[in-house]
Amino acid sequence: MGAIRGLWRWRRNPLRRATDLVEAWLALVVLLVVLVAAPLIGSLVGAVAQDSLQRSVREQRADRHAVTATVVKKLKGAELDPDPDSATARDVRTRVLADWTAPDGTVQHGAVMASLNTPHTGDHFKVWTDRHGRIVARPLDSATATTHAVLAGFGAALLTAGLVDSSRRFVLWRMVRRRYARWDRAWERAGPDWGRTGTGS
Repeated sequence: MGAIRGLWRWRRNPLRRATDLVEAWLALVVLLVVLVAAPLIGSLVGAVAQDSLQRSVREQRADRHAVTATVVKKLKGAELDPDPDSATARDVRTRVLADWTAPDGTVQHGAVMASLNTPHTGDHFKVWTDRHGRIVARPLDSATATTHAVLAGFGAALLTAGLVDSSRRFVLWRMVRRRYARWDRAWERAGPDWGRTGTGS
């Protein structure tokens, strides 16, 4: 809104100062950058993020494998925070001792998080592992990656617009400071003659 108000400085006016024209040009440049450059930068950042994240999705899908684990027993300190990558944020994660077979054929045994409310010995659940059977986080979902890319692009556009407007405000603040300084010097020169006879006051 400040940039749009600055465009009014172009109006013809006998009291218009040179700094008013500078402010008008500055407002126009900022308006163009916010309307053109910020969305363009946002689109570029979003596209780069999308490419990078989708590459990560493909790599994780190739390197991570879903295997079936079998509960041996429930461990103490059972209920933990829900998995942030799960379909619903209410999926309970329970710590259990389990056995599973790695994609390379080796049998693994250890403490893992199971998405079971009340795990019992012999229950089956899915875990994600690398090819050697080490537990890893589930692979990034393609839709989630796209959402992150869109948010990155939107954030970059907002940041660009914010930086440009902040720069405009800083330049205007400097201009106003210089204007006040000139007024102070003018008042200092005129001040001693106020109210004296013959000074035209």
